[in-house]
Amino acid sequence: MPFFLVASVVLPLAVEGADPLRQVGWQLAAFGCALPLAALAALLFPLLRPLEVAAVRSLCGVPAERLAEGPGVSWAARRRTALWFVAHLLAGGIVSGMTLAAPPAAVLLLLLPFSEPLQHTALGWPDAFSGVLAPLAGLALLALVAGTSWAAGALLGRIAPLLLGPTPADRLAAAERRAADLASRNRLARELHDAVGHALSAVTLQASAARRVLDADPEFARRALAAIEETTREAVAELDTVLGLLREEDGADPAAPAPTLDGLDALLARTRAAGVPVEATVEGTYARLAPVVSREAYRIVQEGLSNALRHAGPVPVRLHLGVREGELRIRVENPVAGPSAGAAAGSPDPAPRPGGGRGLRGIAERARLLGGAATAAERDGVWRLAARLPLGAGNGERDGDGDGKRETGNGKRETGNGKP
Repeated sequence: MPFFLVASVVLPLAVEGADPLRQVGWQLAAFGCALPLAALAALLFPLLRPLEVAAVRSLCGVPAERLAEGPGVSWAARRRTALWFVAHLLAGGIVSGMTLAAPPAAVLLLLLPFSEPLQHTALGWPDAFSGVLAPLAGLALLALVAGTSWAAGALLGRIAPLLLGPTPADRLAAAERRAADLASRNRLARELHDAVGHALSAVTLQASAARRVLDADPEFARRALAAIEETTREAVAELDTVLGLLREEDGADPAAPAPTLDGLDALLARTRAAGVPVEATVEGTYARLAPVVSREAYRIVQEGLSNALRHAGPVPVRLHLGVREGELRIRVENPVAGPSAGAAAGSPDPAPRPGGGRGLRGIAERARLLGGAATAAERDGVWRLAARLPLGAGNGERDGDGDGKRETGNGKRETGNGKP
């Protein structure tokens, strides 16, 4: 109606003698001029598409999954919305005009045989409508209005998915949103698995050992309970870190800094407190590593130690970190648990867990996101986890010599069985 009123005002100014307010022909002309104005409005206002989508869902019964979401941003989406808007207004204008004119005429035709004054009134209808056929003509006129309304709705319902459905750009944007959501979920899953899983594995081993020697060695049980308390405290801090990472994705400051290789000594101490002897060799310094490389390296080491705790029990573990050829290389080795490995250390054999494999998949994802690689396999009774992380990943930080390499000769550090 707003576009029709604008056309009704402009048309007499442009054409002499035009009278859209009184003459049916000029009214149809004004209606025809209003449709291009509606198409122009649809091109200029992207928010028109969600309004039309809502109308189609409620009036035409089109499933929501076949229609696009959000405003039409691209010009292709706007052109399709403009075509739909014109079709909608054209069908609506025809049905509206018939609804205004046909029912009063149908009522007169239905009453014509029974009303003497109407029979003598000059209605301008053909003589065939003045007799018995008048009520039938009235019913046919009402049926025509109903049939036109149904046909218009059915036609609009069929073309709505073509014109208001998602464009290739909409599908690409939706795929990108799904990929971003999946990446965020995978990141959360990796952080929870590596951070909390390590602590729970250590607590399980310590609690099992304390239970077995509670009567025979109360002092050892007290030390194990103290270690459990410290490990769970660290687990709560790790959980705060993960939640902080989630808030960081939303633009807020994280609740706690993500752990990096600066916390490697504390990680090794907690692992040794769980009864796992760890021999660690670190070549070079990691203070100048890019934060993202240091963080992912810490998680990889943490998951490697967690795997040893979960699947092998308190067996000796060898850890090696070094920089070579522009890469940070990580290697974790431990013997595969034998039938008496746990009993020799005072702990039960690690119980098999259903499922599994998520930690190794998370390690591979971490390395791949930084442009590196990770492998894990058993060979000659020894489980070996190896990862390579490029030093230039993340913030692109490089070493002071400018070629991406680190000096490792004077910075070598070795620890074995908890002794520096």
